[in-house]
Amino acid sequence: MRTFGVEEELLIVDPESGEPLALADALLAGHRVAADDLPPDLDVDLDGRRPGKEGAYDDGNGLSAELKLEQIETQTRPCRDHGSLLDQIRAGRALADQAARKHGARVAALATSPVASTSHTTPDPRYARMLERFGLTAQEQLTCGFHVHTYVESPEEGVAVLDRIRDKLAVLTALSANSPFWNGVPTGFESYRTQAWNRWPTAGPAGIYGTYPAYRRVVTRLLDSGVMLDEGMLYFDARLSRNHPTVEVRVADVCLRAGDAALIAVLVRALVESAGREWRDDVDPAPVPTVLLRMASWQASSAGLGGDLLDFGNFRPAPAADVVRSLVDYLAPVLEEQGELALARQGVEDIIARGTGAAEQRRARDKAMAGQPPEDMGFGAVVRQSVHLTMRDALDLAGMEAAPDLLRVRQA
Repeated sequence: MRTFGVEEELLIVDPESGEPLALADALLAGHRVAADDLPPDLDVDLDGRRPGKEGAYDDGNGLSAELKLEQIETQTRPCRDHGSLLDQIRAGRALADQAARKHGARVAALATSPVASTSHTTPDPRYARMLERFGLTAQEQLTCGFHVHTYVESPEEGVAVLDRIRDKLAVLTALSANSPFWNGVPTGFESYRTQAWNRWPTAGPAGIYGTYPAYRRVVTRLLDSGVMLDEGMLYFDARLSRNHPTVEVRVADVCLRAGDAALIAVLVRALVESAGREWRDDVDPAPVPTVLLRMASWQASSAGLGGDLLDFGNFRPAPAADVVRSLVDYLAPVLEEQGELALARQGVEDIIARGTGAAEQRRARDKAMAGQPPEDMGFGAVVRQSVHLTMRDALDLAGMEAAPDLLRVRQA
């Protein structure tokens, strides 16, 4: 079984108002977690050994900064099964929340902020150059995604995988949709993060490469264009990782529930394994035009699971639930071999029944708006419920401290 790991971007929020708080540097400065402090069975590498500070996906403390000071990123180590990955996702959320609570804040798995606020760019020379180069796109880019890394044996296999999963990634956007609000405004989208993110010049679906040298030629030409600052700004829906022997799938919103996040990761790993097998069996990638993939991504962002998606078989409209179930059916041989078919089917049915994170956010707002509308138009209630759902099944790490009075390190 291929190893896999994830990165989650979380919002740092005021637990009462729901306002995003620019506390990431304070959280990172005051929080260090050694490998020995992690819960049992969560501190192993690809071969079951304890990693050093250079372990894959591990920056030495389990938390890292992102573009905005209002967000914090957690990383898991490589895992071999759903259960261990779910435990690490839960532990990462607990670690981030523990750090936030020391400053009177909490973390919420929200892909965009429901509450209007002004974001602050992390003080870093590269981020400063991005802000200067990309203006409002960088200034407004307070979005939280969910990135899944899956091991590949070689760059050649990695490119073959990229070519063969590109037509199915929009389904994951719909299944993970968790951003219906943007700065105090209902957007009319289920995943508005996808819309905001795709303003970057290299974001979105890519074409078929064919070979690893061809992939590198595309990267080189993009860099030579002078538009991107560096290779780190290759924001494709899926790409080869710069630092790990993995394919990195980047289309999902961060999920409200840890269980849903682990489900998305299981589906991604099965996609990678299925694509690798097709490559070895000389099955050509589906020659879907990139413009159709962009249409499918837009539709998934718009509809989530609440309407039609473009079916990845023929790219015609079909009920979203049917398209999601079809993806599981396509992956069934691999999922069954890995002992994950039943949990994948159940996980998908659970999301279809209760709705995505976007649906849960809207229900929380509707409840808050019943009767006399609150001054914040219900968005504070959305964040408060989201904190609860983010942390409801997080691991109970020992040593969590009571939250002191709110420490604001920056003002708008």
